[in-house]
Amino acid sequence: MSDKRPIGVFDSGVGGLTVVEQIRKILPGEDIIYFGDTARVPYGTKSKETITKFSVENVEFLMEKDVKLVVVACNTASSLGLDFLKRCFRVPIIGVIEPGAKGAVSLTRNNRIGVIGTNATISSGAYEKAIRKINPGIFVSKASCPLFVPLVEEGWADMPVTGQIASIYLTPLKSTKIDTLIMGCTHYPLLRETIQRVMGRGVMLVDSAKEVAREVKTILDSAGGLNTGGRKGKINFFVSDEPFRFVSVAERFLRRKISCVKRAV
Repeated sequence: MSDKRPIGVFDSGVGGLTVVEQIRKILPGEDIIYFGDTARVPYGTKSKETITKFSVENVEFLMEKDVKLVVVACNTASSLGLDFLKRCFRVPIIGVIEPGAKGAVSLTRNNRIGVIGTNATISSGAYEKAIRKINPGIFVSKASCPLFVPLVEEGWADMPVTGQIASIYLTPLKSTKIDTLIMGCTHYPLLRETIQRVMGRGVMLVDSAKEVAREVKTILDSAGGLNTGGRKGKINFFVSDEPFRFVSVAERFLRRKISCVKRAV
């Protein structure tokens, strides 16, 4: 069996490209439709009702492209809207919270894990619940980092001010003696070097992209839904605002030129 329909991925902006890259590595033959909701980024400062509404609209857009599976590559939307999305749509829908939690639990040596994310993600307690579901004895500390997303979207990952802000956000976490830190937003891996510098080399950084990609493969394989056509898959990019800014940040992140970026209408 083979299913040549594309995989759908959505995020509030450019951060979900971390997930796209991992899917490409594990499933190079799959076509991908990526939607970045750049007109309404950031999600992390908005209410659960608003985030859920945006998420439903994003999935509806991807369903119009006849996708066979949807990845919610946004931690905020996964935290607050995933259960509702699964009830509303028939295609498999995967979030990023549980894969990230599993990855962190498998890595920690001292059972002390930190989580950073948007205000909405941290307030939801989603990572804490997912971690303690796996191992109730793990200590979890967390911190909101609301400025990280706009800094990434502005292309300021390497600016001195970003390092200063990261130090303010992250220094309190160091005092909790964590040895593993979940980057609970798909934008945050673009700040990986800065975050690592503040936390120190003794702290392992986790982003859920690899685990999500593995789950995508498992689900499609078990359902006979892999594209076995033998060719290299293509990616089509859609955004909800003008493409230029998305392209400039995405190319900096992916370290290659991208094309076929269209404004969703």
